[in-house]
Amino acid sequence: MENLKRVVAINDISCVGRCSLTVALPLISAAGIECSILPTAILSTHTGGFTGFTFKNLSDEMDRIVNHWQSLNLHVDTLYSGYLGSADQVDKVLNIFNTFKDAARIVDPVMADNGKLYSAFDSDFPGHMARLCKGADVILPNITEACLMTGIEYIDGSHSKEYIEKLLNACLKLGAKNVCLTGVSLEDGKLGAATLSKDGKFSYYALDKIDGYFHGTGDVFGSAFVSAYTLGKSIEEASKLACDITVKAIKETINRPQEYKYGVNFELTLADLYKALH
Repeated sequence: MENLKRVVAINDISCVGRCSLTVALPLISAAGIECSILPTAILSTHTGGFTGFTFKNLSDEMDRIVNHWQSLNLHVDTLYSGYLGSADQVDKVLNIFNTFKDAARIVDPVMADNGKLYSAFDSDFPGHMARLCKGADVILPNITEACLMTGIEYIDGSHSKEYIEKLLNACLKLGAKNVCLTGVSLEDGKLGAATLSKDGKFSYYALDKIDGYFHGTGDVFGSAFVSAYTLGKSIEEASKLACDITVKAIKETINRPQEYKYGVNFELTLADLYKALH
C-alpha cells in the first residue's frame, strides 16, 4: 500500500486563535496527508485583535530540527512556508528548500494586507520574500503582497483583468513557476482567486463576497490549496477547492455568533475537504 504524502508546514504556532499551524496541521491531515511542522515562533495568541500576547522566536531551534530530519533521511513531498518573522528566517527556509530538493515548494508570502505591510516588518522585507518566491513551484500572495514584491501600485476595491494579469505576470517574473493570487475582485460583490500557470494559462474563480474581516482565512485557503496540489490537482483545481472551503468556513462562522478574532470555524469543513479529494 502506498504511503501517505508528507507536507512540512513552516509557520508560527499561535496557541489561541485559529491561524498558521493550528489551521494547517488539522486541515492538511484531514485531507489524508501526513502534516509535519516546523515552527518559526510560538505565541500565546495571534496578533489580530488581542493585546498582551507572548512571543518566542524559534529561529535557533529550526536549524536543530532540520539537522535531525536529515539524519533520518526524511522524505518530504511538499514544503509549505507561511509567516516568517525575519529575513534570517527567510534564509533558513531557503536552506530547507535546498536540503529537500525533490519536494514541491509552495510559498505563501505572509506579510501584508489591505494595502499595508504588517507592523512587524520593515520596508526591506518584501524584497526578502521575493527571494523566497524565486524557484517556488507555486506562490500564494494576496493583492497587497504581490504589489509589494513587484513594485506595482496597490489598487483597492474591484480590479480589471488587465490589472490582475499584470500582477500575475510580474509575480511569475520573480522566478516562481506558478502563481495563485488571492483577494481578487473583478466585479463588485464577488471575491476569489486568479491563477497563472507556467504555460501561460490564466484562470479565475470567485464567489459572493461575505462582508466582514475574518482572521485565519488566508491559512485556510493556503492549507486547502496545498492539500489539493500535493494530491495531484492542478493549480486551477486547487484554487477553486480552496475558495470553496474558505467560504464554507466563513459561513459556518457567521451562523454561530462568536468573537471573530478567534478565527473561522474551519473544523466544520474538514469532512468536505476529504470528500473533495478522495
